[in-house]
Amino acid sequence: MSAAPAEAIELKNKGNEAFKNKDWPTALEYYTKAIEKYDQEPSFYTNRAQVHIKLEAYGYAIADATKALELNPDFVKAYYRRAVANTAILKHSEAIHDWKIVVKKQPSDKTAKAQHDACQKMVKRDAFLKAIEVADAPSAAEGLDLEHMAVESGYDGMELGEKMTPEFIEDMIARFKDGKKLARKYVFQIILAVKNLVYDEATMVETHVKAGNKITVCGDTHGQFFDLLEIFRLNGFPSETHAYLFNGDFVDRGSWSCEIALLLYAYKWLYPKSFFLNRGNHETDDMNRMYGFEGECKAKYNDRVFKLFSESFSALPLATLIGDKYLVLHGGLFSDDKITLDDIRKLNRHNQRQPGQSGLMMEMLWTDPQTAPGRGPSKRGVGLQFGPDVTKRFCDNNGLEAIIRSHEVRMEGYESEHNDKCVTVFSAPNYCDSTGNKGAYINIESDYKLQFNKFDAVPHPDIKPMAYANNGMQGMMGM
Repeated sequence: MSAAPAEAIELKNKGNEAFKNKDWPTALEYYTKAIEKYDQEPSFYTNRAQVHIKLEAYGYAIADATKALELNPDFVKAYYRRAVANTAILKHSEAIHDWKIVVKKQPSDKTAKAQHDACQKMVKRDAFLKAIEVADAPSAAEGLDLEHMAVESGYDGMELGEKMTPEFIEDMIARFKDGKKLARKYVFQIILAVKNLVYDEATMVETHVKAGNKITVCGDTHGQFFDLLEIFRLNGFPSETHAYLFNGDFVDRGSWSCEIALLLYAYKWLYPKSFFLNRGNHETDDMNRMYGFEGECKAKYNDRVFKLFSESFSALPLATLIGDKYLVLHGGLFSDDKITLDDIRKLNRHNQRQPGQSGLMMEMLWTDPQTAPGRGPSKRGVGLQFGPDVTKRFCDNNGLEAIIRSHEVRMEGYESEHNDKCVTVFSAPNYCDSTGNKGAYINIESDYKLQFNKFDAVPHPDIKPMAYANNGMQGMMGM
């Protein structure tokens, strides 16, 4: 393999500089230009793979690492990158193959050894969970006697009666800001009340905005509790006339996922007709095991709390239709042009608790837009991507003005794509304390015009993102 030309190396160095400054889009641009100048240098691909990992484009990272290995089958960094990307999308069996090679080639690398061991545990756990899976397992609520359950003696907050109240929510917010917990009895009460409420809602909830009212659509909040409070401070707290819709991914990554889930659930219980929750791809068991929510529930409360949350997540609606004009769903559109709103209405989400690797539910939770027409493989390695023509046909066929989705960081907090027919909104500013993005939310009043609002991250106590995540994932966050 001949040496890379000086021009290509210079572009790579500029990419390295941008990467050091956490400017992922610019780094991506320079590494891509370096590859265009000279496509035979494996390190160009592994560098770009690392940017893709930072941008959660794990499918692209796997492709780049694989290309680097075609050029140099002994390149340890490429095995490392591919293992990280496969681990991130829960393809543990593929990841373990690469981790084994890394450990063999670099036996003194303690980080790689820890990743290998953590991944091996996940492979064993996946196999164990599959083996004990029961189609109609009893609910974690069985045998839970809330009526006679005592409140812990150390709990110094308000009492919760049979109904949620604004005063209880106010007290709860103050407690959470001070790093305090709720009484476990009240946690169970809140989850069970909301599980029953959302179970009875349609798979696609349909709502309209009356004159004088408004609805605010928020994207991913990912356990960033203090940024959620900033939305309410800037935009007003939920009420019967000010509806909110949270479009999935309330939990994981950020280290206040319990606080966010409980606050959103408390508002759902208080305002069942004007507070809406869509399921995201992180309201699923396998993601919660990997990205922190399960660990956080166990650390702050107990395993039963996680199991009840899991049951409630699988009961959540998958989409909300606002004013017959905007379809709001977490991921995006479908592999088949024939899918209509009626197909979503008819989908029985209660038959399938987890989204699986294919089908309508998986696509609603996982897909992403692309600039090219048609459909393409997913940059994430899960689901697919859909172009502007796909969006236009779907909106035309279903009489929609646009789809509103979340699922991806946008540096300005939102982005209008596909000739304004596909809008992405993301509400976790400075995502994972490292991305530097703004957050956003959308207000919709009775004229059904989209009003975009951006906001910045606010300070929070010094607890790092992924503090409760699977050990292997904690190690990879710093890479």
